[in-house]
Amino acid sequence: MLDQLHAADPQDAPTLETLARQAGTSARTLGYAFQSVLGLSPMQYLRTLRFNLVRGELRRSRQRDSIHDIATRHGFWHFGHFSVDYRRQFGERPSDTLVRVRPTDA
Repeated sequence: MLDQLHAADPQDAPTLETLARQAGTSARTLGYAFQSVLGLSPMQYLRTLRFNLVRGELRRSRQRDSIHDIATRHGFWHFGHFSVDYRRQFGERPSDTLVRVRPTDA
């Protein structure tokens, strides 16, 4: 199941019902299983996974990809919400992550 989430296209993330159907169980049972093992719902896990993918890409980014481009590649469409949630997740703004890896153009 986790492999399916990791392989999911961020642009077309699966729904809880789709994941449950693929696992051959109910959405409620899948939710309980995720909560008991990971401490997160399946959708929270998927969202955390996507945030970690964005953070990894920001940390490796030496090109001029914008934060917005990276975020949308991973299925985050509302940039204002993305920035607030990113800060909540990592304790810094996405731009703070980039500042540490990109040289300044001074």
